[in-house]
Amino acid sequence: MSDHILTFNAGSSSLKFAAYALGDRDRDPALALIGQVEKIGGDAHLSAKAHGETVADQAVPAADHAGATAAILRLIGERLHAAHIPAVGHRVVHGGPLYDRPVVVTDAIVDELARFNSFAPLHQPHNLAGIAAARAAFPAALQVACFDTAFHRAHPFVNDVFALPREYYDKGVRRYGFHGLSYEFITGHLAEVAPELAAGRIAVAHLGNGASMCAIRAGKSVGSTMGFTALDGLPMGTRCGQLDPGVLLYLMDQEGLSAAEISDLLFRRSGLLGLSGISNDMRTLEASDDPAAAQAIDYFVFRIRRELGAMAAIVGGLDAVVFTGGIGENSAFIRRSVCRDMDWLGLSIDEDANARNAPEFTAADSQVRVFALKTDEERVIARAAAALLAAAAA
Repeated sequence: MSDHILTFNAGSSSLKFAAYALGDRDRDPALALIGQVEKIGGDAHLSAKAHGETVADQAVPAADHAGATAAILRLIGERLHAAHIPAVGHRVVHGGPLYDRPVVVTDAIVDELARFNSFAPLHQPHNLAGIAAARAAFPAALQVACFDTAFHRAHPFVNDVFALPREYYDKGVRRYGFHGLSYEFITGHLAEVAPELAAGRIAVAHLGNGASMCAIRAGKSVGSTMGFTALDGLPMGTRCGQLDPGVLLYLMDQEGLSAAEISDLLFRRSGLLGLSGISNDMRTLEASDDPAAAQAIDYFVFRIRRELGAMAAIVGGLDAVVFTGGIGENSAFIRRSVCRDMDWLGLSIDEDANARNAPEFTAADSQVRVFALKTDEERVIARAAAALLAAAAA
Protein backbone atom coordinates (compact mmCIF):
# COMPACT_ATOMS: atom_id res chain seq x y z
CA MET A 1 0.00 0.00 0.00
CA SER A 2 1.56 3.30 -1.11
CA ASP A 3 1.53 6.51 0.92
CA HIS A 4 0.07 9.62 -0.72
CA ILE A 5 -0.32 13.20 0.46
CA LEU A 6 -3.46 15.01 -0.69
CA THR A 7 -3.69 18.76 -1.20
CA PHE A 8 -6.74 21.01 -1.38
CA ASN A 9 -6.60 24.57 -2.71
CA ALA A 10 -9.90 26.46 -2.67
CA GLY A 11 -10.17 29.64 -4.71
CA SER A 12 -13.13 31.98 -5.05
CA SER A 13 -14.52 30.06 -8.05
CA SER A 14 -12.38 26.92 -8.17
CA LEU A 15 -11.20 24.02 -6.05
CA LYS A 16 -7.87 22.49 -7.01
CA PHE A 17 -6.60 19.20 -5.66
CA ALA A 18 -3.66 16.89 -6.06
CA ALA A 19 -2.22 13.63 -4.76
CA TYR A 20 1.52 13.12 -4.32
CA ALA A 21 3.25 9.80 -3.76
CA LEU A 22 5.70 9.86 -0.88
CA GLY A 23 9.12 8.37 -1.47
CA ASP A 24 12.41 8.76 0.36
CA ARG A 25 12.61 11.66 2.80
CA ASP A 26 15.10 13.54 0.61
CA ARG A 27 12.95 13.26 -2.54
CA ASP A 28 10.27 15.69 -3.61
CA PRO A 29 6.78 14.13 -3.42
CA ALA A 30 5.87 12.74 -6.87
CA LEU A 31 2.67 13.97 -8.49
CA ALA A 32 0.20 11.12 -9.07
CA LEU A 33 -3.15 12.87 -9.61
CA ILE A 34 -4.08 16.49 -10.18
CA GLY A 35 -7.21 18.35 -11.14
CA GLN A 36 -9.76 20.96 -10.30
CA VAL A 37 -13.39 21.90 -10.28
CA GLU A 38 -13.65 25.28 -11.97
CA LYS A 39 -16.48 27.75 -12.54
CA ILE A 40 -18.02 26.88 -9.18
CA GLY A 41 -21.35 28.61 -8.83
CA GLY A 42 -21.87 28.48 -12.61
CA ASP A 43 -21.24 25.72 -15.11
CA ALA A 44 -19.00 23.77 -12.72
CA HIS A 45 -16.67 21.29 -14.35
CA LEU A 46 -14.34 18.62 -12.95
CA SER A 47 -11.13 17.79 -14.79
CA ALA A 48 -8.24 15.64 -13.64
CA LYS A 49 -5.12 13.94 -14.93
CA ALA A 50 -3.03 11.05 -13.66
CA HIS A 51 0.52 10.81 -15.01
CA GLY A 52 -0.45 13.09 -17.89
CA GLU A 53 -3.54 11.08 -18.87
CA THR A 54 -7.03 12.54 -18.55
CA VAL A 55 -9.03 10.56 -15.98
CA ALA A 56 -11.94 12.96 -15.43
CA ASP A 57 -13.63 15.50 -17.68
CA GLN A 58 -17.21 16.05 -16.61
CA ALA A 59 -19.80 18.53 -15.45
CA VAL A 60 -20.56 18.81 -11.74
CA PRO A 61 -24.29 19.61 -11.51
CA ALA A 62 -25.29 22.62 -9.38
CA ALA A 63 -21.92 22.63 -7.67
CA ASP A 64 -21.06 24.93 -4.82
CA HIS A 65 -17.77 24.40 -2.94
CA ALA A 66 -19.30 21.60 -0.85
CA GLY A 67 -20.50 19.81 -3.96
CA ALA A 68 -17.12 20.28 -5.61
CA THR A 69 -15.38 18.78 -2.56
CA ALA A 70 -17.71 15.77 -2.62
CA ALA A 71 -17.03 15.17 -6.33
CA ILE A 72 -13.27 15.34 -5.76
CA LEU A 73 -13.40 12.93 -2.82
CA ARG A 74 -15.35 10.45 -4.96
CA LEU A 75 -12.71 10.65 -7.69
CA ILE A 76 -9.87 10.23 -5.19
CA GLY A 77 -11.62 7.18 -3.77
CA GLU A 78 -11.93 5.68 -7.24
CA ARG A 79 -8.37 6.43 -8.36
CA LEU A 80 -6.46 5.89 -5.10
CA HIS A 81 -8.65 3.31 -3.38
CA ALA A 82 -5.62 1.24 -2.30
CA ALA A 83 -3.54 4.20 -1.18
CA HIS A 84 -2.77 5.13 2.41
CA ILE A 85 -3.30 8.86 3.12
CA PRO A 86 -1.09 9.86 6.08
CA ALA A 87 -1.41 13.62 5.52
CA VAL A 88 -3.65 16.19 3.83
CA GLY A 89 -2.39 19.70 3.12
CA HIS A 90 -4.74 22.66 2.80
CA ARG A 91 -4.36 26.14 1.43
CA VAL A 92 -5.78 28.56 3.97
CA VAL A 93 -5.98 32.08 2.65
CA HIS A 94 -5.79 34.05 5.89
CA GLY A 95 -3.49 33.26 8.79
CA GLY A 96 -3.89 36.65 10.44
CA PRO A 97 -0.93 38.00 12.44
CA LEU A 98 -0.41 34.66 14.19
CA TYR A 99 0.70 32.19 11.53
CA ASP A 100 3.88 32.71 9.52
CA ARG A 101 4.45 29.03 8.59
CA PRO A 102 2.46 25.82 8.04
CA VAL A 103 0.88 24.21 11.11
CA VAL A 104 -0.76 20.93 12.06
CA VAL A 105 -4.51 21.51 12.32
CA THR A 106 -6.19 21.17 15.70
CA ASP A 107 -9.69 22.08 16.86
CA ALA A 108 -8.25 25.17 18.53
CA ILE A 109 -6.54 26.29 15.32
CA VAL A 110 -9.74 25.77 13.31
CA ASP A 111 -11.59 27.96 15.82
CA GLU A 112 -8.87 30.60 15.57
CA LEU A 113 -8.92 30.58 11.76
CA ALA A 114 -12.70 30.90 11.68
CA ARG A 115 -12.23 34.34 13.26
CA PHE A 116 -10.71 35.44 9.93
CA ASN A 117 -13.75 34.46 7.83
CA SER A 118 -14.77 38.10 7.52
CA PHE A 119 -11.25 38.99 6.33
CA ALA A 120 -11.52 36.61 3.35
CA PRO A 121 -15.19 35.73 2.84
CA LEU A 122 -14.70 34.30 -0.66
CA HIS A 123 -12.05 31.85 0.54
CA GLN A 124 -11.67 31.26 4.26
CA PRO A 125 -15.04 29.55 4.86
CA HIS A 126 -14.37 27.23 1.89
CA ASN A 127 -10.84 26.51 3.13
CA LEU A 128 -12.18 25.53 6.53
CA ALA A 129 -15.01 23.50 4.98
CA GLY A 130 -12.38 21.60 3.00
CA ILE A 131 -10.47 20.89 6.21
CA ALA A 132 -13.65 19.62 7.88
CA ALA A 133 -14.44 17.37 4.91
CA ALA A 134 -10.89 15.98 4.83
CA ARG A 135 -10.87 15.36 8.58
CA ALA A 136 -14.11 13.39 8.20
CA ALA A 137 -12.90 11.45 5.16
CA PHE A 138 -9.39 10.78 6.52
CA PRO A 139 -9.69 10.86 10.33
CA ALA A 140 -6.27 9.30 10.95
CA ALA A 141 -4.41 11.66 8.61
CA LEU A 142 -2.29 14.62 9.70
CA GLN A 143 -4.09 17.76 8.52
CA VAL A 144 -1.76 20.64 7.65
CA ALA A 145 -2.76 24.28 7.05
CA CYS A 146 -0.56 26.35 4.72
CA PHE A 147 -1.22 30.08 4.75
CA ASP A 148 -1.36 32.47 1.80
CA THR A 149 -0.39 35.31 4.12
CA ALA A 150 2.69 33.62 5.63
CA PHE A 151 5.11 34.60 2.83
CA HIS A 152 4.47 38.28 3.58
CA ARG A 153 4.74 38.24 7.36
CA ALA A 154 8.28 39.67 7.33
CA HIS A 155 7.18 42.88 5.55
CA PRO A 156 8.86 46.06 6.76
CA PHE A 157 6.57 48.05 9.05
CA VAL A 158 5.86 50.71 6.41
CA ASN A 159 4.52 48.04 4.06
CA ASP A 160 2.50 46.41 6.82
CA VAL A 161 0.60 49.31 8.34
CA PHE A 162 -2.32 51.62 7.55
CA ALA A 163 -2.31 55.25 8.69
CA LEU A 164 -4.95 54.58 11.33
CA PRO A 165 -4.59 54.97 15.10
CA ARG A 166 -1.96 52.49 16.26
CA GLU A 167 -4.47 50.56 18.40
CA TYR A 168 -5.99 49.09 15.22
CA TYR A 169 -2.63 47.76 14.05
CA ASP A 170 -2.18 46.15 17.44
CA LYS A 171 -5.60 44.52 17.01
CA GLY A 172 -4.51 43.02 13.68
CA VAL A 173 -5.74 45.62 11.19
CA ARG A 174 -2.73 45.60 8.90
CA ARG A 175 -1.59 44.75 5.38
CA TYR A 176 -1.27 40.98 5.16
CA GLY A 177 -0.74 40.29 1.46
CA PHE A 178 -1.99 37.11 -0.21
CA HIS A 179 -1.09 34.56 -2.92
CA GLY A 180 1.92 33.74 -0.75
CA LEU A 181 2.01 30.05 -1.71
CA SER A 182 2.28 31.04 -5.36
CA TYR A 183 5.01 33.60 -4.63
CA GLU A 184 6.90 31.06 -2.55
CA PHE A 185 6.89 28.57 -5.41
CA ILE A 186 7.86 31.14 -8.04
CA THR A 187 10.70 32.46 -5.89
CA GLY A 188 12.11 28.97 -5.43
CA HIS A 189 11.58 27.97 -9.06
CA LEU A 190 13.18 31.16 -10.37
CA ALA A 191 16.23 30.45 -8.20
CA GLU A 192 16.51 27.10 -10.02
CA VAL A 193 16.04 28.33 -13.61
CA ALA A 194 17.92 31.63 -13.14
CA PRO A 195 20.07 31.32 -9.99
CA GLU A 196 21.82 34.60 -10.75
CA LEU A 197 18.51 36.31 -9.87
CA ALA A 198 18.17 34.68 -6.45
CA ALA A 199 19.50 37.77 -4.66
CA GLY A 200 17.83 40.16 -7.08
CA ARG A 201 14.89 42.53 -7.22
CA ILE A 202 11.82 40.79 -8.62
CA ALA A 203 8.24 41.82 -9.33
CA VAL A 204 5.85 38.88 -9.61
CA ALA A 205 2.36 39.35 -11.06
CA HIS A 206 -0.03 36.58 -10.04
CA LEU A 207 -2.90 37.19 -12.45
CA GLY A 208 -6.04 35.09 -12.34
CA ASN A 209 -9.58 35.37 -11.05
CA GLY A 210 -7.75 36.65 -7.99
CA ALA A 211 -4.86 38.95 -8.87
CA SER A 212 -2.02 40.60 -7.01
CA MET A 213 1.60 41.64 -7.35
CA CYS A 214 4.53 41.21 -5.01
CA ALA A 215 7.88 42.98 -4.71
CA ILE A 216 10.59 40.47 -3.75
CA ARG A 217 14.18 41.20 -2.79
CA ALA A 218 16.67 38.40 -2.09
CA GLY A 219 13.83 35.88 -2.02
CA LYS A 220 11.76 37.78 0.58
CA SER A 221 8.49 39.65 0.17
CA VAL A 222 8.89 43.35 0.94
CA GLY A 223 5.68 44.69 -0.58
CA SER A 224 2.34 43.53 -1.97
CA THR A 225 -0.63 45.08 -3.72
CA MET A 226 -3.09 43.25 -1.46
CA GLY A 227 -3.76 44.44 2.06
CA PHE A 228 -6.07 43.63 4.98
CA THR A 229 -8.30 41.49 2.76
CA ALA A 230 -7.97 40.05 -0.73
CA LEU A 231 -9.87 43.06 -2.12
CA ASP A 232 -7.05 45.58 -2.44
CA GLY A 233 -4.77 46.41 -5.34
CA LEU A 234 -5.50 45.05 -8.81
CA PRO A 235 -9.03 44.58 -10.17
CA MET A 236 -9.89 40.88 -10.27
CA GLY A 237 -12.53 38.60 -11.73
CA THR A 238 -15.30 39.81 -9.42
CA ARG A 239 -13.40 41.91 -6.85
CA CYS A 240 -12.93 45.65 -7.17
CA GLY A 241 -9.29 46.09 -6.25
CA GLN A 242 -8.12 49.48 -4.97
CA LEU A 243 -11.01 51.71 -3.95
CA ASP A 244 -11.26 55.10 -2.26
CA PRO A 245 -12.74 54.33 1.20
CA GLY A 246 -14.93 57.37 0.73
CA VAL A 247 -16.88 55.31 -1.80
CA LEU A 248 -17.89 52.98 1.03
CA LEU A 249 -19.16 55.91 3.09
CA TYR A 250 -21.15 57.10 0.09
CA LEU A 251 -22.65 53.64 -0.46
CA MET A 252 -23.74 53.50 3.16
CA ASP A 253 -24.95 57.08 3.56
CA GLN A 254 -26.41 57.87 0.15
CA GLU A 255 -27.30 54.47 -1.34
CA GLY A 256 -28.38 52.92 1.95
CA LEU A 257 -26.43 49.72 1.42
CA SER A 258 -25.88 47.42 4.38
CA ALA A 259 -22.52 45.88 5.24
CA ALA A 260 -23.67 42.59 3.70
CA GLU A 261 -24.76 44.34 0.50
CA ILE A 262 -21.48 46.23 0.23
CA SER A 263 -19.54 43.00 0.79
CA ASP A 264 -21.50 41.29 -1.99
CA LEU A 265 -20.91 44.26 -4.30
CA LEU A 266 -17.16 44.47 -3.71
CA PHE A 267 -16.37 40.75 -3.62
CA ARG A 268 -18.83 39.26 -6.10
CA ARG A 269 -20.20 41.90 -8.50
CA SER A 270 -17.23 44.14 -9.26
CA GLY A 271 -13.90 43.72 -11.04
CA LEU A 272 -13.87 42.46 -14.62
CA LEU A 273 -17.45 41.21 -14.27
CA GLY A 274 -18.76 44.53 -12.98
CA LEU A 275 -16.84 46.68 -15.46
CA SER A 276 -17.72 44.59 -18.50
CA GLY A 277 -21.19 43.43 -17.55
CA ILE A 278 -20.25 40.27 -19.46
CA SER A 279 -17.95 37.92 -17.58
CA ASN A 280 -15.22 37.57 -14.97
CA ASP A 281 -13.31 35.22 -17.31
CA MET A 282 -10.48 36.89 -19.22
CA ARG A 283 -10.78 34.34 -22.03
CA THR A 284 -14.37 35.40 -22.63
CA LEU A 285 -13.48 39.09 -22.52
CA GLU A 286 -10.55 38.75 -24.93
CA ALA A 287 -12.84 36.94 -27.39
CA SER A 288 -15.62 39.55 -27.12
CA ASP A 289 -16.11 42.46 -29.54
CA ASP A 290 -18.18 44.37 -26.98
CA PRO A 291 -16.53 47.75 -26.17
CA ALA A 292 -17.24 47.19 -22.47
CA ALA A 293 -15.06 44.06 -22.56
CA ALA A 294 -12.19 46.07 -24.04
CA GLN A 295 -12.63 48.78 -21.41
CA ALA A 296 -12.50 46.21 -18.60
CA ILE A 297 -9.30 44.75 -20.04
CA ASP A 298 -7.80 48.22 -20.47
CA TYR A 299 -8.42 49.02 -16.80
CA PHE A 300 -6.95 45.67 -15.72
CA VAL A 301 -3.79 46.36 -17.74
CA PHE A 302 -3.57 49.98 -16.55
CA ARG A 303 -3.61 48.91 -12.91
CA ILE A 304 -0.95 46.24 -13.46
CA ARG A 305 1.31 48.79 -15.17
CA ARG A 306 0.73 51.29 -12.37
CA GLU A 307 1.56 48.70 -9.69
CA LEU A 308 4.59 47.50 -11.62
CA GLY A 309 6.05 50.96 -11.21
CA ALA A 310 5.26 50.79 -7.49
CA MET A 311 6.94 47.39 -7.13
CA ALA A 312 10.05 48.78 -8.84
CA ALA A 313 10.08 51.73 -6.45
CA ILE A 314 9.75 49.46 -3.38
CA VAL A 315 12.84 47.41 -4.25
CA GLY A 316 14.83 50.19 -5.97
CA GLY A 317 14.65 48.97 -9.56
CA LEU A 318 13.99 45.59 -11.15
CA ASP A 319 16.12 42.70 -12.31
CA ALA A 320 13.18 40.55 -13.43
CA VAL A 321 9.41 40.49 -13.87
CA VAL A 322 7.50 37.22 -13.62
CA PHE A 323 3.95 36.65 -14.84
CA THR A 324 2.08 33.71 -13.32
CA GLY A 325 -1.47 32.57 -12.50
CA GLY A 326 -4.05 31.52 -15.10
CA ILE A 327 -3.98 34.84 -16.97
CA GLY A 328 -0.30 35.56 -16.43
CA GLU A 329 0.76 32.14 -17.68
CA ASN A 330 -1.58 31.94 -20.67
CA SER A 331 -2.52 35.37 -22.00
CA ALA A 332 0.13 36.65 -24.39
CA PHE A 333 -2.12 39.62 -25.09
CA ILE A 334 -2.19 40.76 -21.44
CA ARG A 335 1.57 40.29 -21.03
CA ARG A 336 2.29 42.25 -24.21
CA SER A 337 -0.11 45.02 -23.16
CA VAL A 338 1.48 45.32 -19.72
CA CYS A 339 5.04 45.41 -21.11
CA ARG A 340 4.32 47.87 -23.94
CA ASP A 341 6.45 51.04 -23.80
CA MET A 342 8.25 49.98 -20.62
CA ASP A 343 11.64 51.03 -21.98
CA TRP A 344 11.87 53.67 -19.24
CA LEU A 345 12.07 50.77 -16.79
CA GLY A 346 14.69 49.01 -18.91
CA LEU A 347 12.13 46.37 -19.91
CA SER A 348 11.36 45.15 -23.41
CA ILE A 349 10.10 41.80 -24.65
CA ASP A 350 10.64 39.37 -27.48
CA GLU A 351 7.22 39.47 -29.16
CA ASP A 352 7.57 36.08 -30.87
CA ALA A 353 8.64 34.33 -27.68
CA ASN A 354 5.78 35.94 -25.80
CA ALA A 355 3.27 34.88 -28.47
CA ARG A 356 4.27 31.22 -28.08
CA ASN A 357 4.14 31.40 -24.26
CA ALA A 358 7.87 30.79 -23.86
CA PRO A 359 8.99 30.60 -20.21
CA GLU A 360 11.30 33.57 -20.84
CA PHE A 361 10.53 36.23 -23.42
CA THR A 362 13.15 38.87 -22.66
CA ALA A 363 14.26 40.99 -25.63
CA ALA A 364 17.97 40.96 -26.44
CA ASP A 365 18.36 44.62 -25.44
CA SER A 366 16.27 44.43 -22.24
CA GLN A 367 17.95 45.21 -18.92
CA VAL A 368 15.09 43.48 -17.07
CA ARG A 369 14.42 39.80 -17.67
CA VAL A 370 10.79 38.79 -18.26
CA PHE A 371 9.29 35.37 -17.54
CA ALA A 372 5.96 33.55 -17.77
CA LEU A 373 6.17 30.70 -15.27
CA LYS A 374 3.57 28.21 -14.20
CA THR A 375 2.97 28.37 -10.47
CA ASP A 376 2.42 25.26 -8.37
CA GLU A 377 0.78 26.05 -5.05
CA GLU A 378 -0.14 22.39 -4.64
CA ARG A 379 3.50 21.35 -4.59
CA VAL A 380 4.30 23.95 -1.94
CA ILE A 381 1.46 22.55 0.17
CA ALA A 382 2.60 18.95 -0.41
CA ARG A 383 6.17 19.78 0.60
CA ALA A 384 5.00 21.44 3.80
CA ALA A 385 2.73 18.51 4.67
CA ALA A 386 5.54 16.04 3.98
CA ALA A 387 7.93 18.02 6.20
CA LEU A 388 5.48 18.17 9.12
CA LEU A 389 4.66 14.48 8.66
CA ALA A 390 8.35 13.62 8.85
CA ALA A 391 8.75 15.84 11.93
CA ALA A 392 5.81 14.12 13.64
CA ALA A 393 7.36 10.71 12.94
CA ALA A 394 10.82 11.70 14.19
